[in-house]
Amino acid sequence: MTRKIGIIGMGNVGSALAHGLISENLADHYVLIDPKEEKVRADQIDFQDAMVNHSGFAKITINDYAALADADVVVSALGNISLQHNAGEDRFAEFDLMQEQVPQVATSLKGSGFSGVLVVISNPVDAVSALYQALTGFPKERVIGTGTLLDTARMKRVVSDRLGVNPKSVSGYNLGEHGNSQFTAWSQVTVKGQSIANFFSKEELEEMSVASMKGGHTVFYGKGYTSYGIATTAIRIIKAILSDAQEELVVSSYQEEFGTYVGYPALIGRGGKVGHVQLSLTDSEITQLQVSANLIKERVDAALKK
Repeated sequence: MTRKIGIIGMGNVGSALAHGLISENLADHYVLIDPKEEKVRADQIDFQDAMVNHSGFAKITINDYAALADADVVVSALGNISLQHNAGEDRFAEFDLMQEQVPQVATSLKGSGFSGVLVVISNPVDAVSALYQALTGFPKERVIGTGTLLDTARMKRVVSDRLGVNPKSVSGYNLGEHGNSQFTAWSQVTVKGQSIANFFSKEELEEMSVASMKGGHTVFYGKGYTSYGIATTAIRIIKAILSDAQEELVVSSYQEEFGTYVGYPALIGRGGKVGHVQLSLTDSEITQLQVSANLIKERVDAALKK
């Protein structure tokens, strides 16, 4: 079966994502779309040159929305990372730009006849996922965002650094907005099967929660953008979709309880979100999740009324 993946937006993240997908031979055909014609054509040639020395091969089409009609997955990697350099370090700084670009892409994507799964990377990812779903009318389960999956990975790295263990031995989640209102659900975090409370004080847990939330800005201020972490996050989601893994991943998906998209575990498979996960959170964590969801919903509702 031929697998086709589209990427809309070939900046640092889109390019890193395409490289990762091609390196892992995850598709037979890629459709790369970006308004900078010279840049996306250069990427096409560069990837074609790379494939000569690669074990696999894939077709690459550029700037053709019609070619997305039979794509399995399309990724929105639109954005302007420089806008993250703001006083509040708020990912909503990109939302005005997204309100300009997403309607255009949504119209073209809908017009193409695309019926696969739309995976959103573009920030603020929860709000942009909601915007795409509203503007395309695609089924909610087929529009998902990377959510707090990367923030969760950052939390695991921070915890593992403190304890000197492999981050893969840390389990748990960051929940809520992929932004400043997110939080680490410490009630769910374990290290080698033991509660995180056995290792750290409340003050230390708070420090690590902030460190995981700010991890992206640490990378951004160091090199001017983020790429590998988020690209790999998207690849993990795409793998779960293509293989119909029904894997539990903390993505941004529509939550009926909150009436919006928010980072929370879901089962991901061929149809996008194919199942719900129910966590046993503390009262405090439930309140934090509600606050975060409310923030996202308010911003989205305001945008849709314009």
